Amino acid sequence: MNRPPISMSPAPRSALRRAVGMVVAVLAALLFAAPPAAAHPMPHSVVVLDVHEASVTAELALPVADFSRASGIALDDTTTARQLSARAASVRRYLTAHLHPATGQGTAWDVTVGAMALGRAEQTSTGVYRELTVRATLTPPPGGNPRRFVLDYDAVVHQVVTHTVLVSVRQDWAAGRVSEEGQDTTTQVGVISTDTRTMTVAPLTVDLDRGSAWSGTYAMFRLGAHHILEGTDHLLFLLILLLPAPLLAARNRWRGLVDTRTAVIRIARTTLAFTCGHSLALAVSAFGRLDIPAQPVEAFIAFSILVGAVHAVRPLFPGHEAVIAGVFGLGHGLAFSLTLAEMNLSTTQLALSLAGFNLGIECMQLLLVLLALPGLICLTRSRSHAALRGACALLTAGLALGWLLDRLGLPNPVARAADSAGTHTSHLLVVLTSTALLAVLQMITVHRRGQGTGRNPVTTGR
Repeated sequence: MNRPPISMSPAPRSALRRAVGMVVAVLAALLFAAPPAAAHPMPHSVVVLDVHEASVTAELALPVADFSRASGIALDDTTTARQLSARAASVRRYLTAHLHPATGQGTAWDVTVGAMALGRAEQTSTGVYRELTVRATLTPPPGGNPRRFVLDYDAVVHQVVTHTVLVSVRQDWAAGRVSEEGQDTTTQVGVISTDTRTMTVAPLTVDLDRGSAWSGTYAMFRLGAHHILEGTDHLLFLLILLLPAPLLAARNRWRGLVDTRTAVIRIARTTLAFTCGHSLALAVSAFGRLDIPAQPVEAFIAFSILVGAVHAVRPLFPGHEAVIAGVFGLGHGLAFSLTLAEMNLSTTQLALSLAGFNLGIECMQLLLVLLALPGLICLTRSRSHAALRGACALLTAGLALGWLLDRLGLPNPVARAADSAGTHTSHLLVVLTSTALLAVLQMITVHRRGQGTGRNPVTTGR
């Protein structure tokens, strides 16, 4: 038989209302926060290097106007993708003639110029700006060191003497420099320009530090923690699945509460199952080097969040949250593996990266669950927990539906706002920490009051 909820004094109720108000305010701010504005491109060339164990990938970004002027290949702001494809062979010949990496002793590297694309034309104060992006693979000879070489590169610069080339490193696993796609974490290593006194272009010596396996593994640990912290969809799925964990289901309704020990065990089992599910998928897909299309994986994740939101309102699988967390965790693990697949790591690097990346994910996930746990247990024992749970579920369902439509090819402002929330995770940590402290204080107060009256402070009320 359910016991009536314990009456709370005005002070704890006031603290609880403030905590709930803070959560709602921050969630609203995250939802409607605008994504940061992108920096405007500058009229110079950029060479971004991704350093691998046996090769270097170079991404060349060249202003179309200067490139066309220097190469004689007709490209402008009206050039279409089909027209670029017709001129691709000429572009490759030109770049191959002006890109000559070599060892310090002068032995030439192999150069393969690959995919290319034209960016969108942008109107600037000085005219229309458009960028040509080309990827090239630079492979040293046997015994050559991909971390130490001479880059002889004078595309555009040999004709446009005012032009400069900025050379930077983006990915360098052995040096602990890793990043996800879309993040600008490059480190400049040099500038190539024309010496106006001699009218020559001097090669740039690229000399990176030796690097180590520890640096790469630790960097992947940090990347894993960062990935789960800013992965709004992954975090939201876990939290919404944990929301009804302290509740009892009867006749297709949430009708009561379990004791604190049972609630903690349920939360631990669900978190562990989610961890096992995505760890297994991450390992299989990474070591199998599976080429998994991103769109269906991301749509599956959005669907899993939607299911979790419905379950928080009306029990769909009461008592089996851990099983569902493990199954849906497989899909989330496939999404994590896409990050590793982009790095082109060797087998040894991949094994160490998998360990570090997964450990980073688990540590950050555990920290967030521990911060959410006190508030979760405390709020479900308040009189307003049903309304709060419904509001959280409704908000989560709205975000999940926006993501699902976006990932099925229907872009919408809800998805954009939800994605931008990942840039405000410091606010989330503040809210979780504050709510956890308030919840602990409230539970201590209720426990002391229960001892003073001889009543059990743990309620199983509705």
